[in-house]
Amino acid sequence: MTTLHYSVSTLTSYINWAYFFHAWQIAPRFSTIAQVHHCMSCRKAWIESFSAEDKDQAKVAAELFTEASTTLQQMEKDGVIAKARFDILPCRADGDDLVFENQWRLPCLRQQKTEGTCLCLADFVLPVGLGGGNGVNDHVGLFATTAGFANETDMLRQTLFDRLAEAAAERMHEEVRRHFWGYAPNERLSIPELHREAFQGIRPAVGYPCLPDQRIIFPIHRRLKLSEIGITLTENGAMLPHASTCGLMLAHPEAHYFAVGQVSEEQRADYKRRYIASCL
Repeated sequence: MTTLHYSVSTLTSYINWAYFFHAWQIAPRFSTIAQVHHCMSCRKAWIESFSAEDKDQAKVAAELFTEASTTLQQMEKDGVIAKARFDILPCRADGDDLVFENQWRLPCLRQQKTEGTCLCLADFVLPVGLGGGNGVNDHVGLFATTAGFANETDMLRQTLFDRLAEAAAERMHEEVRRHFWGYAPNERLSIPELHREAFQGIRPAVGYPCLPDQRIIFPIHRRLKLSEIGITLTENGAMLPHASTCGLMLAHPEAHYFAVGQVSEEQRADYKRRYIASCL
């Protein structure tokens, strides 16, 4: 198990400003302000590049970005630190379950489509019984990141803390791929490429359409001892501080995101059985 600490200045370049502006109901196209030089002439030229009907919104975006940048600088001065914790564990797939260290299970859900391939996250992990009896294992990572405070009330700061938690996940995953897990040691991607997820593998967080059951957060919390990095869970599995995220890391070259979608009653009953068994 590894814990990493990131300063605000380390994470600022990893922030996906499109999601920041989305939280403020500003169209993603205005997030390009983050790529503009901070001088007034460059800002003005950027605003003038938009059509007449978009100029007012561009001015709002520029002002918001300036305020956000100033707030991030103050956070850096205040010593705000984002934390990331992860573990890379031997894992096999047993049906639609992920079996970690031959000891504990994490049940997953499979798509129930009427045509085409019905995917499950377990499909991207070496199945039990393959690879011979020589102890060969696949691996799956567990991760969590957090930033901010549970009682943060300022909307701008909370939005930035949310982005810092996601930026910490981006930076951590990059380090995992290149160094800690090391399955992509020669990866050299730009920040825009990272945001486009041009890397090998996926990082589905709990609540993603391919990992929709919020209860999965409880075994991850227990395994990673997330209270040690300041994350607690509500009775329903919500994370505190709000600016936190956790999930899985899969390295398979063909791993990609998908939506489980509607679950049949038959699968619901099977999943309930598997989930209860995983808690024993």
